[in-house]
Amino acid sequence: MAQPLVFLGPPASGKGTQAQRLAESLGFSYLSTGGLLRRALKDGSTLGEQSRPYLDRGEYVPDEIIVPMVLEWVSGKQGQWILDGFPRTLPQAETLDVALTNAGKVLPRAIVLKVPDEELRRRVTGRIECESCHWTGTGHGSDYCPKCGGTLSAREDDSTARFENRLREFQKLVVPTIRYYKEKSRAYTIDGAGTPDDIHLAVCDLVKSGA
Repeated sequence: MAQPLVFLGPPASGKGTQAQRLAESLGFSYLSTGGLLRRALKDGSTLGEQSRPYLDRGEYVPDEIIVPMVLEWVSGKQGQWILDGFPRTLPQAETLDVALTNAGKVLPRAIVLKVPDEELRRRVTGRIECESCHWTGTGHGSDYCPKCGGTLSAREDDSTARFENRLREFQKLVVPTIRYYKEKSRAYTIDGAGTPDDIHLAVCDLVKSGA
C-alpha cells in the first residue's frame, strides 16, 4: 500500500520545490498549504482574510483554520499523496495520524530537508514565485514562469523581518514535529544544501527504495 509523505524543513529549505517535483515525477497528488494560503490572500477569500493577520506577522496560521482544510483534502485521496507545509506543529501531526488511523489509512512518513541558517538567508533574498502555478526559484532571468508562463514576482513573505520570525517559529513549532516523526521511525533526513537536481534524485531514490 502506498505510503503518503509530508515534507518538513525551515523556510527557504526547498521543501516546496522538492515536494512538487516529486509529485510531478511520480504522479502523486500534491497539496501546498502555503501556496493555497497565498492564493487565498490574493483572491481576498474568507480563508485569505482569516489568515492575513498571521501571515503578515510571519506566523503560522492556527489549527482551527488550516486543519479542517487539510483533513478534507486528505480524506478524498485514495492513492499516494504529498503534503507541503503541513503538519507544522506537533498537535497537527498527531491530529493527522488520528484521522488517518480512524479512516483505516496508512500513516505518512516525513521527508526532512536540513539546510544551514546562513544558506537559508542567502536563498530567501532572491526567491521568486509564479503567481499562477506557484513554481518557486531563486532567479530565472525572465519575468515569466518556466513551467506555465505565468508572471513571476517576489514572495510577499520573504522580507527579512518576516523570514527571521518564520525561522524562529520553525525552531519553536516544527522542530518538535520532526522529533515526533523520528521517534515514530517515520522521518528521513536529506541534505537540502545541494543543487535542486541532486536533492530531487536523493528524494526519488529514498521514496522508490521504500526505506
